[in-house]
Amino acid sequence: MVVGGGAAGLMAALELPKALKVLLLCRDSELRSASRWAQGGLAAAVGHDDSPQLHRADTLEAGAGLCEPAAVDLLVQEAPNCVERLLQLGLPLDRDGSQLSTTLEAAHSRRRVLHAQDQTGRALVELLEQRVRQQTNVCWLQGGLVLQLWLESNRCCGLQLLFGAQLGWLQAGAVVLATGGGGDLFANTTNPSTARGDGVAMAWEAGAVLRDLEFVQFHPTALMHPGAPHFLLTEALRGEGARLLQSNGETLGAHASEMLPRDQLSRAMVREMKRTKAQRLWLDLQPVGATKLQQQFPMIIKRCQQLGLEPLAKPLPVAPAAHYWMGGVATDLKAATSVQGLYAVGEVASSGIHGANRLASNSLSECLVMARQLKDLTPISINAAANSNSDNNVESLDWQCDANLTITAQHASKKLQQLCWQVAGVERWGSSLREAEKQAKGLQNLLNLDAKLKTFLAQKPGQLYSVSAKQQEKFELLWDQRQRNLVSLLLLQAAAFRTESRGGHFRRDAPLPLPYWCRHSLQKRGDNLRTAAVGL
Repeated sequence: MVVGGGAAGLMAALELPKALKVLLLCRDSELRSASRWAQGGLAAAVGHDDSPQLHRADTLEAGAGLCEPAAVDLLVQEAPNCVERLLQLGLPLDRDGSQLSTTLEAAHSRRRVLHAQDQTGRALVELLEQRVRQQTNVCWLQGGLVLQLWLESNRCCGLQLLFGAQLGWLQAGAVVLATGGGGDLFANTTNPSTARGDGVAMAWEAGAVLRDLEFVQFHPTALMHPGAPHFLLTEALRGEGARLLQSNGETLGAHASEMLPRDQLSRAMVREMKRTKAQRLWLDLQPVGATKLQQQFPMIIKRCQQLGLEPLAKPLPVAPAAHYWMGGVATDLKAATSVQGLYAVGEVASSGIHGANRLASNSLSECLVMARQLKDLTPISINAAANSNSDNNVESLDWQCDANLTITAQHASKKLQQLCWQVAGVERWGSSLREAEKQAKGLQNLLNLDAKLKTFLAQKPGQLYSVSAKQQEKFELLWDQRQRNLVSLLLLQAAAFRTESRGGHFRRDAPLPLPYWCRHSLQKRGDNLRTAAVGL
């Protein structure tokens, strides 16, 4: 079973051995994923002036000492092969004559980011969707909510699924999490509202090791227009000449500073905004030229114009926003987690490729490369008869929900998003993080959702419940808040634990990287936070 319908989940479904029966589960029937929103492209060393060694050096430099060298080697060696495979599948990457067109993004020493205009993620996901539907061994189920992983003898052998009007357990020889990241934990984010860290929550509750959750990448240039979503303005724009401006119209700094790693540029912008008490800065696209903008960035131009902005004539309002989670469920080079039978690919995973700070456009490449590692997956044997509901007995779910609880949960959701943004955003402070932990625990205790949702959580394999539409609506709202509570708290605890600054984690009270902190942070249910050396 593959959980998630973005690029990682779709690619996993395609790459798993064709002899296996694959169930692809996607919660949203509207097909929303962060992959679909990816504008910039995918990074691969395919240019005549480039090499995997240069790509490796750039990735390690951006990762600030926490990249796993073997994982980075795998990425840079296999990314060109994945590009070739995508071309064979029919991905319409842009070309410059007979050569693939590349652009420059932050912290890359070469132009190595391949793109399909400014809709690379959408083009990739739509292609993979088309190919998945052609696979006879893949069944794609949309609109199903995965709640918990099924464990027996410390092995993952299935999951609990709410689909349609029924709640029950499904067995599987392996489960692959491809649920995306947690950008929506923050008030300001470029991610869809589905990015709540659900896979991280499921894995943690199943006993899997989580790694480096404190490292969140904040994209410097998200649109900050009243009433509009925080639409990402790809840094490929700055790679082609767009300039960041202060409120007075002067440039933010020297031209080279605009292509700094995202964490450094985001901090510079936040400090300038605090200094001038501004809510936003400005991105001037005019140096790129109208022709190139319309040819290479048509979606950005169109969306801005739909919002009443004039991107070809006037600077656009921008500010940093949560964009990508480097941390996640720890995996090895085969995408396996610490729990037998459980795998993770994409943003939900901590594969070791990104370290403390992701190199721009390495994430789509990682999705493809790590999904490809599943081609040799051998599922564990399962007893289909065990814990099955052979009589198909369906019980009506006996559960009621106080209407006031859903209102309280909605308020708590907004409060947590603001808390994470203010305390665990671009710049952090130790005492504020510890206070935020207390507040997050207070919200958990106030809502007491484990007790309120006990009927769902305590369902045993073999039981099958029918769930009314009204019950499902209220349950999903409360379940989303339960997961948000858990993952927000795990993030805050990791950020408070690391008493230094490194990559996407910057603490004003500990502003320098420390040699003895050049280690991963690890979290596991029932254990204290601990560290582990890089490269082991």
